[in-house]
Amino acid sequence: MTEDLFGTAGFSSLGLLFLWSIAAYWSSRLSYSSRKKQLRRRSWGLLTLILLGEILALVKATIILSSWPTGWPAMQVKLGLELGLFVAPALATLVWSVPRLWRLARTEGGPQGEDLPAEMRVSAAHIAVALPVQAVMLSAMTVFFYTFFTAVPLPVKMIVVPALLAAAVTSVQGYRLHRRYQAMRSPTWTKPRFGVRVVRAAAGVLAAAAGLVIWLSAASQISRLPAEMNMAAGVVDYGVGGTSVATLTGPRERMPDQRFTLTASKKTVALSSGKQVEAWTFNGQLPGPELHVKQGQLVEVTLVNDDIADGVTLHWHGLDVPNAEDGVAGVTQNAVMPGQTHVYRFIASDAGTYWYHSHQQSYVEAGKGLFGSLLVEPIAASTTIKPNELDIPIVAHTYTTVDGTSNTISFGTSDTREIRQIATGTPVRLRLLNTDNSPLIFKLIGTTFQVAAIDGTDLNGPTDLVGKDLLLAAGGRYDVTFTMPEGQVLLGPQSEKRGGSHAALVMSPDGRDGDFSEAMSQRGDIWDPLTYGSPAAKAVAAFTGHYDREFQLILDKRLGLFDGRFAYSFTINGKLFPDTPMLMVEEGDKVKTTIVNHSSASHPMHLHGHHMLVLSRNGQPSTGSPWWVDTLNVAAGETYEIAFVADNPGLWMDHCHNLQHAMAGMTMHLMYEGITTPYSVGKATSNHPE
Repeated sequence: MTEDLFGTAGFSSLGLLFLWSIAAYWSSRLSYSSRKKQLRRRSWGLLTLILLGEILALVKATIILSSWPTGWPAMQVKLGLELGLFVAPALATLVWSVPRLWRLARTEGGPQGEDLPAEMRVSAAHIAVALPVQAVMLSAMTVFFYTFFTAVPLPVKMIVVPALLAAAVTSVQGYRLHRRYQAMRSPTWTKPRFGVRVVRAAAGVLAAAAGLVIWLSAASQISRLPAEMNMAAGVVDYGVGGTSVATLTGPRERMPDQRFTLTASKKTVALSSGKQVEAWTFNGQLPGPELHVKQGQLVEVTLVNDDIADGVTLHWHGLDVPNAEDGVAGVTQNAVMPGQTHVYRFIASDAGTYWYHSHQQSYVEAGKGLFGSLLVEPIAASTTIKPNELDIPIVAHTYTTVDGTSNTISFGTSDTREIRQIATGTPVRLRLLNTDNSPLIFKLIGTTFQVAAIDGTDLNGPTDLVGKDLLLAAGGRYDVTFTMPEGQVLLGPQSEKRGGSHAALVMSPDGRDGDFSEAMSQRGDIWDPLTYGSPAAKAVAAFTGHYDREFQLILDKRLGLFDGRFAYSFTINGKLFPDTPMLMVEEGDKVKTTIVNHSSASHPMHLHGHHMLVLSRNGQPSTGSPWWVDTLNVAAGETYEIAFVADNPGLWMDHCHNLQHAMAGMTMHLMYEGITTPYSVGKATSNHPE
């Protein structure tokens, strides 16, 4: 978050406010100098501050103009406001303030300790000296507000009110400076006594503080989330009736093909290094048991909560199940409290690599270990699965150990280098699952390889890769295949932010380790799915021509109040949950969504219950294999166009799968018309999905 908050835009705005605030204070004190020498010294100091401020203003303008977002009208409005607000008064300072200060600074000196002549005091008090400098300070304050406390798109009031407020305060300050200038021209003017100046300053500070306290108190109350809210309410009034999500279940009558029981409980688990983790587990395992089923089977999973006090659910991440089986507390079910059970039944209709995790306080519970892999084996022949293929799930996660000193990436419970003996010529499939909140970069060294599937969907015509790093979205999955060579092969993760990790898997024909230190230290090119593989016109034929619904989602961030607390939050279309947009669709709609990431953090956007086809990135169309995702990593500054068919009725979460971002407001819903839910979320309930 710190990197996102304090990028070049943040630092330049902070620097502008800091420098011009000091300059504004000095400009107001200039005429109170008691000696000619003091006036000259203060004038030189103020000129220096103005010069530094002008340089920083030029830097800020250059940053804005060099990164002007073509095709982002909402962002252009915000940046245009910022640019205009500080450029105009900064130019006025150069035209009016600087020449007068230059003359004052170069005034010839008299006898040591000579009192300041009245005519020089009057010149220093001229409105043209201080007002432009103070106007830049007020503009810098407004730019600071826009940078840190607003998110695009800006509502009209957020465009008009701050700018008008800055102009109004500038006008009031100009009136005060003019009155002071007129008073100083009088031969009888005397400098106010120190006590009087202190009282005036204290009164101003107290008035500003009182206004701030009143505003914060009111804003805090307004920002508080309702104690209980229905996720389908407040959008469309259907009157009596509608289809409840509780009725959108999997088959209830027939005998399941596979039965599993997952018991949630707390347990201390040792990693391979010997370090201890106070984990929340399914069946005492970390990660939870691997659920391996066949495509088309009816799967029944009984969830038992042993001792997770805040409740637990099971969400089948990436698997398009009926809405009532989706496992989101307060949306599709109530959280399962200690001593309770809940039964999920669904048909595993799509083969591929998936995972499950709790969607009750998901940032905390998935982080502590309430997750596991779900592998669906295809029943029909697959071009990407070879006979006798060795299938190796790699469930990557970052654990915090009991002593708090270890925060490294692990493969399962292995946070050390592991060696696995694999015979030369063996077909190998690595199922990479990123269960963390940030993107992970995987390196596969010692072999050519192919990316056979993304988020459970096979790619068409994958080709050999070598030396490419694989950036995997938080919540995303890649299936990587290769044929075991004669030498050693290493798989190791590198976090986008944390650098190298101690976890690694060495695959070796003779069981010996190898030296990969040099290759692991080098950053390779990131593999790009946009142009990889072969097109398949028939697979995407439905996504040409007219769309029934088109949406735009602008991702941003801001400082402000959220649920009564000051917070750094992530916004969708300038709003925080529960005020984020509800995307309304009808069954059968062909939907296109444009996602624009204005923040400087990656946002892995995850739509429940549907797979999305990537149409383009930053205006460049997808020309390789059809790229289907359920979790799309939208990096800073990127724009994606995606499409899907609304073919799974219900009320579905659509949120950032950096679960910390989702918890801080980056959550919304896709809702089919005519759908209702009997469940609620909020402090007055036991349901807290994020």
